[in-house]
Amino acid sequence: MRGARARPPAGPSGAIPFTRPAVTGRELDYLRQAVESGRLAGDGPFTQRCQGWLESRLGTAKALLTHSGTAALEMAAILCGLEPGDEVIMPSFTFVSTANAVVLQRAVPVFVDIRPDTFNIDETRIEAAITPRTRAIFVVHYGGVACDMDAIMDLARRHRLMVVEDAAHAILAGYDGRPLGSFGDLAAFSFHETKNLISGEGGALAVNDPQLVERAEIIRQKGTNRNAFFRGQTDKYTWVDVGSSYLPGELIAAFLLAQFDEAERLVAERTAVWQRYHTGFARLEEAGLLRRPVVVPRCRHNAHLYPLLMADLPARSALIAHLQGLGIAASFHYVPLHSSPAGRRFGRTGGSLAVTDDVAGRLLRLPLWSGMADQPEIVIDAIAGYFRMLNR
Repeated sequence: MRGARARPPAGPSGAIPFTRPAVTGRELDYLRQAVESGRLAGDGPFTQRCQGWLESRLGTAKALLTHSGTAALEMAAILCGLEPGDEVIMPSFTFVSTANAVVLQRAVPVFVDIRPDTFNIDETRIEAAITPRTRAIFVVHYGGVACDMDAIMDLARRHRLMVVEDAAHAILAGYDGRPLGSFGDLAAFSFHETKNLISGEGGALAVNDPQLVERAEIIRQKGTNRNAFFRGQTDKYTWVDVGSSYLPGELIAAFLLAQFDEAERLVAERTAVWQRYHTGFARLEEAGLLRRPVVVPRCRHNAHLYPLLMADLPARSALIAHLQGLGIAASFHYVPLHSSPAGRRFGRTGGSLAVTDDVAGRLLRLPLWSGMADQPEIVIDAIAGYFRMLNR
């Protein structure tokens, strides 16, 4: 039924999954329309509507749907004009795609430490990592909480560096009244099924620098000027630059548009869960048993995830095991890239990464998804009960 709220089947009785894809009820209608149109390849009507939605929300010069957030980052790395041996500053506490995009251009990721409050790149440590080979800064808005974009953009201007926002977590999040993804030269979004708005797999590149729009379209279309041909700007299209097949098909775009139609509601539902957690863990934080996320002034987060910091690695491992025993899926997060085999091979560190190592060993993420009913209270009670058991 159009507009009805559809939900995936639940897991085992009593189990609380870490995430559950939210659906709006319009996805099947839009998929059927796409199939009946006979247009399933990329850049059809649903793709255009999704891109228009993003351009309106971000105020970007151009938004381009991609088949993944990883693809958007790879396009961004190409658009940065990276050459072998160039360096890109980024946090080590991020997903591998942030660094892989740089390494594929034979450039060097330079890992710097994160802030202990937001777990974002520490803007005060970037300048010390800049060398004559530095070409760009890749920032990651962890959990949909903004980096200090004022300081980072000022630093980039002074050193003539490009800025790419890895906004995979950050759709509909903001900083100082502006949407995340609108600050840097480029921004990459993800619509993987674990994100706030989803298409199974999928992503988008926001091109904020108008001078990069034409080349971005070419790179996305396998290095051809196909878009210019369809706009009547050339009588044929041909291979003009490097590129690959980065665009998704219309079925992906159709599913995503249904999510965009209900974007505010989906994020509001996640925010309500986030706030229930935040209120429920206040006393445990006051008792020194854990640390809740820091609420950052000037930032409008989007409740992408709810992290807790435990006392140490054994404490985190023990709580995860306890929750798993109750059917509650909790998880740690990234293994820092600087300590990974590929990170040691392809990158280098820019100073101490003590905060990164500390946070990575203590951070625990709780289940959070749109449509949770009484599950947040169950999780809160389970964690409170665990600490009561320890204190007997």
